[in-house]
Amino acid sequence: MKKNNLPTKICLVCHRPFTWRKKWERDWENVKYCSKRCSRESKSLNTTKS
Repeated sequence: MKKNNLPTKICLVCHRPFTWRKKWERDWENVKYCSKRCSRESKSLNTTKS
């Protein structure tokens, strides 16, 4: 697969586009965040909303 043909998604926290990575190959459908930092931030946002 060529780099310009890789699937992309929008991060739910920072709203930036990110592309498919080999390490996400088996779990691409469930990937929501572009980085570990965004993932941590989403968890902190969820706990402060209560």
